[in-house]
Amino acid sequence: MINYANAIPTKNEKLVKWVEEWAGICKPDQVYWCDGSQAEYDRLCDEMVESGLATRLNSAKKPNSLLFRSEPSDVARVENRTYIASEKQEDAGPTNNWIDPKELKKTMLELYDGCMTGRTMYIIPFSMGPVGSDIAKIGIEITDSAYVVTNMIIMTRVGTKVLEVLGDKGEFIPCIHSVGKPLAKGESDNGLWPCAPIDKKYIAHFPETREIWSFGSGYGGNALLGKKCLALRIASAQAHDEGWLAEHMLILKLTSPAGKVKYVAGAFPSACGKTNLAMLIPTIKDWKVETIGDDIAWMKYGKDGRLYAINPEAGFFGVAPGTNMESNPNAMISASKDTIFTNVALTEDGDVWWEGIDDEPKGTLIDWKGKEWNAATATTPAAHPNARFTAKASNCPAIAPEWEDPAGVPIDAFLFGGRRPNTIPLVHQSTSWEHGVFMGSIVGSEITAAALDLEVGTVRRDPFAMLPFCGYHMGDYFAHWLAVGKKSTEDKLPKVFFVNWFRKTAEGKWLWPGFGDNSRVLKWIFERCDNEGKAIETPIGFMPTADAIDRTGINVSEADMKELLSVDKEGWQKEFDSIKEHYARFGDKLPKALNDQLDLLEGRLKNA
Repeated sequence: MINYANAIPTKNEKLVKWVEEWAGICKPDQVYWCDGSQAEYDRLCDEMVESGLATRLNSAKKPNSLLFRSEPSDVARVENRTYIASEKQEDAGPTNNWIDPKELKKTMLELYDGCMTGRTMYIIPFSMGPVGSDIAKIGIEITDSAYVVTNMIIMTRVGTKVLEVLGDKGEFIPCIHSVGKPLAKGESDNGLWPCAPIDKKYIAHFPETREIWSFGSGYGGNALLGKKCLALRIASAQAHDEGWLAEHMLILKLTSPAGKVKYVAGAFPSACGKTNLAMLIPTIKDWKVETIGDDIAWMKYGKDGRLYAINPEAGFFGVAPGTNMESNPNAMISASKDTIFTNVALTEDGDVWWEGIDDEPKGTLIDWKGKEWNAATATTPAAHPNARFTAKASNCPAIAPEWEDPAGVPIDAFLFGGRRPNTIPLVHQSTSWEHGVFMGSIVGSEITAAALDLEVGTVRRDPFAMLPFCGYHMGDYFAHWLAVGKKSTEDKLPKVFFVNWFRKTAEGKWLWPGFGDNSRVLKWIFERCDNEGKAIETPIGFMPTADAIDRTGINVSEADMKELLSVDKEGWQKEFDSIKEHYARFGDKLPKALNDQLDLLEGRLKNA
């Protein structure tokens, strides 16, 4: 017999039956249907504070905000425990971990059996994207974690309105999650973060049946199943089948002094300034940047043949270390209230602190492991390098009015980029959609310290910044991008650009100031979208002339600008071997058009 803590708020028989099946498997003490209200959020926060799992921050410093400390083994996405369980292994491709779906479900069902004993099973109805949007999708997450519920309320649209849109017969993406730590009668977590050992953690995606099963982790993208699991891994497979795009991209609105508007979407691997760009404050007079989204874009064609994008999320799940009032003031303001912090340090006056924040730590802190920490004697960081803040997008001072438009915004330009100290210029533009897809397929960042068993100076390829997030074979993903381009005409498709803010001199000096000054490159991109802006055709694509980028008020010399916009023939020759090795992974699934583009580029550079 299921013990419902509140009334079932839907007549969708498929949904109710699904919940009942999982309640029978997981055996919770009670089942609670979430309504996403402020009262519900506040009550759950109070319960977690009372249990010792959360610390309430000083209301004068961070109003309505909490701090959590996770178990040290549960601090980030666990890629080696993340699976794409497609029916055929070849459909998962070489970039994903694959397990036979029947075998994986058998293993996980044994783990789920009784896993919620002593806990509440929460049912979270959530919309990815504005509720009712034609581009949005509805998910239902089952979880035994109040931390997950509160984060999902910030990160997605949760509540009864979602169930109203779902209706009695609507389709939803089923997402099941458990921290994997049942409680015996009378037992509690004693304020400790609940999770399972690493060898019991599974984050499983079933692309054909559009299911997500997660077990053993309570953290981030492993547990907030609307984030990477639904919005990218499952959505990318759906987008492939249905003819749209689900991408790991920021979306920004760029307004010129004349009031003209362009919308830009950009894909960047980690540590390449993606969130900073999404919330950029321009340094050029009378230009304006506003944020639509900082991480994910879903795009479908409108009736006018243009791609329209929504941000499927409602919040920011940002990395705290390195975020400050210089690097990203809008993120800092977004996280100044109504925020959940995880694995940052706690100050004596009840505020948060992390490495790279604006001020030096005063007095004794409590670090992310709950230990006393003093800057003078510390040998380890106070905040975990992957410490996070979960903040409402509506609290961002740069949020664009259109960010919740159910129709989405028309995308004028795509940006791809990576952290490259040489070879790749500051900015160049593709000559066609096909050439642009080629550029996206070779995105990479250079390894600057021994990591991931890669040699320093090695380029780690992260095509379209989707390497950990593509829910099917990446060769098919490239083909999908090429096919999407054929559904419209070149004049209506977004222009495609590659940017590199990280070019250095031979002595290791940054050539470009970055941050707010990246608006100067955005201005040129804006102009190019209207086929304006000074440009020359080079072997790698269109590039700005030496005087095309506004350098008023910044210290970038003519010589530096020349270096930033040079075509490094020798560097590109070395690049070809790396690209060919990268392409070889995809075998006969690699579209011929991309190999042709590589051959054409090689020929143009040879003859230049």
